[in-house]
Amino acid sequence: MRIALAALLGIVVIAGGPSAATAQKFDPYPWCAEYGMGKSDGGTNCYFMTYEQCRAALSGNGGFCRHNLFYTGPREVRHAAPRRR
Repeated sequence: MRIALAALLGIVVIAGGPSAATAQKFDPYPWCAEYGMGKSDGGTNCYFMTYEQCRAALSGNGGFCRHNLFYTGPREVRHAAPRRR
């Protein structure tokens, strides 16, 4: 039994096991809604792709939208308005 366990452990070590890259969580949602304001904690919901979705979820509930600190997607690109001649 010990030999079988040692052999299995050796195979896992040689294979590398789960890599650090697969252990990281991928979070594709850049916006979070912070519900409630003041002393009461209303909770947080970080499942919004756009700022407009976040604001719609807060409508009538109170709170504010913020950037998700754990967002791992591409950076938001803001294009400048075209200049008129």
